[in-house]
Amino acid sequence: MNPKKLEKLLESIASGTLSTKDALAEFKHMPFEDMGFARVDHHRAVRSGNAEVIYCPNKTIEQIVAITGSIAKAGNDVLATRASGEAYKAVKKRWPRAKYHEAARIITLLKPRTSPPIGNILVACAGTADIPVAEEARVTAETFGNAVHTAYDTGVAGIHRLLASARQIQAANAIVVVAGMEGALASVIGGLACCPVIAVPTSVGYGASFGGVAPLLTMLNSCSPNVSVVNIDNGFGAGYIASSINRMAASNSVGK
Repeated sequence: MNPKKLEKLLESIASGTLSTKDALAEFKHMPFEDMGFARVDHHRAVRSGNAEVIYCPNKTIEQIVAITGSIAKAGNDVLATRASGEAYKAVKKRWPRAKYHEAARIITLLKPRTSPPIGNILVACAGTADIPVAEEARVTAETFGNAVHTAYDTGVAGIHRLLASARQIQAANAIVVVAGMEGALASVIGGLACCPVIAVPTSVGYGASFGGVAPLLTMLNSCSPNVSVVNIDNGFGAGYIASSINRMAASNSVGK
C-alpha cells in the first residue's frame, strides 16, 4: 500500500471529508505488491472476503516462500494449493506454524482463530481414490472459516453407505460431491439435498473415463437441477464456492 495515499485517506476520514464507507471503497482498489515475478493482491480479502491463494505448480520453492511471506506480512491467512513436500519444508523452516495437509497437498499458515467455524458444509466423495480431491475442498473451506463435515467412500455401487449420511445431506448449507468413474453420485445427492451441490469430476477411473471427461459430462447432464459443476479435479474451486454459499446462508440465518 502506498503510504502517501494511505495518509491522505486517513486525513480525509479525520477531517470528515470522506466517509468510512467511501474510504473502504478506496481500499478495495489499492495497489498490489509488485515482487517482479508476482503481483500480490493484498486487498482481495477486502473485496471478496478471502485472501489471495497461492497455486504452487510451476513456481519455484523460492517464489512460493516469498509470496507466502508477502501474504503473511499483510496479516492474511496463507493457503497454498498443489504444494509439494519440499515446498512445505521450506515454508515451515521460515514459519514453524505452517501446516501441511498431505492428502490435499495444501500448505496453510493461519492466524489464531478468534471465532468458531460457521455454517455447515458437507464434502462427500464416491470412493477412497477420490479423497485427495475431496480433502482439497475440505481444507479450502475450513481455511476460510467454515464448519465442514465429510462423508467419504459413499459411491453408488453401495447406495446404503450414502443413505446412512442422509441427515448430513439434509442439514448442509452447501455440498461438495467428488466422484470419478461415471460420476453418478452428484445426481443422487442432488436429489436428496435441499441446498446447492457443487460436483467435482475426478480423473479417477478406467480407460473409458477419459481422465475425468466421462464424469464431467455426466455431472453437466445431471437431471438434479441443484447441481453445478467445476473442472476436473478442482477441489479448491469447489471448496471456495461452497464457502461463499455457506457464508450467505449462515448470514441470512443470523439475520432472521
